[in-house]
Amino acid sequence: VSPFLSLLLSISAGLSEAELDSMKFLCHDKITKRRRESVRSGRELFEILVEQQHIASDNLDFLRKLLEHIRRGDLVSQLEQFEEEGGLGASGDQPDEQEKPNDVICENVGRDWKKLLRELGMPEVKLDRIEADYQFKLYEQLVQGLREWQRWKGKDAKVADLKKALRGCHLNLVADLVEE
Repeated sequence: VSPFLSLLLSISAGLSEAELDSMKFLCHDKITKRRRESVRSGRELFEILVEQQHIASDNLDFLRKLLEHIRRGDLVSQLEQFEEEGGLGASGDQPDEQEKPNDVICENVGRDWKKLLRELGMPEVKLDRIEADYQFKLYEQLVQGLREWQRWKGKDAKVADLKKALRGCHLNLVADLVEE
């Protein structure tokens, strides 16, 4: 899977309908009215912008401006992380020290996964989207939630933050297991 397309899909998933409408408006001089009106998702908008070469894996300036205008600093950060990693984005290998705690957490947290991710500062809209995408799959909700948190935080995703959040949720046994 292309890291660039994965980035665009992730950004698209984080957009509200109002934000998408604002972005479409900002593309007034780039996309015809007819095409703008047919766009129903961020993914569709990005497909058009890529097709017309307004954005590319090595040219994200226009996308950055769009995200800045709709005041989505979190998505701009995600974009910058992609650029810093040389286009590897979130699909680059996560360090082993991140994977091991995730396994322990996923095996032991269960229904409190949303509480944990809230404690880590994840936006409610992302939690709802994960829950909807992996309905009735509790383990997978937590796996995807932790992956999204790592993507969102980038290099600032620390094991110490996970342990602190676990303790903040009164999941001290899990935090002790992570420490081991």
